[in-house]
Amino acid sequence: MKIRRHIIPGRPGTSVIEVETAGGWTALAEDEAAQLAWLTGLPPPASKGGLVLPFQPRSFRDVLLYEDHWVNSSRGYVRRFMPAASRLAQAYEKLTGSTFPAFRPPKLSNVQPVYYFGNHLTIVPSGTPIAIPTFTQALDYELELGFVLARPLRNATPEEAHAAIGGFVVVNDFSARDIQRAEMRSGFGPQKSKHFMSSMSGTLVTADEILPRLDALRAVVEINGRHVARPSAAGMRWSLSEVLAHLSKDEQLHPGELIATGTLPGGCGLEAGHLLAKGDELRLVIEGVGEITHRIL
Repeated sequence: MKIRRHIIPGRPGTSVIEVETAGGWTALAEDEAAQLAWLTGLPPPASKGGLVLPFQPRSFRDVLLYEDHWVNSSRGYVRRFMPAASRLAQAYEKLTGSTFPAFRPPKLSNVQPVYYFGNHLTIVPSGTPIAIPTFTQALDYELELGFVLARPLRNATPEEAHAAIGGFVVVNDFSARDIQRAEMRSGFGPQKSKHFMSSMSGTLVTADEILPRLDALRAVVEINGRHVARPSAAGMRWSLSEVLAHLSKDEQLHPGELIATGTLPGGCGLEAGHLLAKGDELRLVIEGVGEITHRIL
């Protein structure tokens, strides 16, 4: 079931919940609206400039689940910011036929899912115009699949974790690439390079529709109407159930918490060779889940 919230014209901050049916979008009855509130654990968010999120996350964790993205975005980073190192890495890979060691994911990701906490309070809806932050000259997008918890978890088994997934959204993790590396090397993880803003699709699709075909999900990245990538959700290093079981280990998780898979391979500008510029029209789609669109100011 695909769900969205719709702003009531002339009443800022108020919305109705709608579901998509064969006949189009239909408003939910009050008891069904209560079911969605249970799904997310939170009331409807307030309007943000006439746009609205399908739910307001209680927290936001972003997990590294795609090795190919890590490798290819690392190649893209050194190609743009460290050309001498890029030539060295290319020579190494050509000579050895293997990935340059510095491009590989952290070794800890072989033992457990690795992630960082994002800023759940700076997530904006699809359609929001985006001004490039003053502290970066290298604004990037990152297309991710997000999922929201529908029930609490603590020390969950993978089976319990699987049953706690309530629904899916499209997530865009904006990144300031030119300051990201220095922040990561600080030992404290990403800071201003990530926390200034993320975005979410205007719709949420219930878990029963997505989980059976998770690996078959296909995506599209468009910039200014041109297809620049066709990512896929296949190839996760850890299952979503394993991720949640790890996150809940001696830690309480709550309904309404948002977790993202990390960037789908090919789903960022470092990989595609196109960072965002003023005037760009960005469209990120995960077929069957939803889409995010932004104009870069």
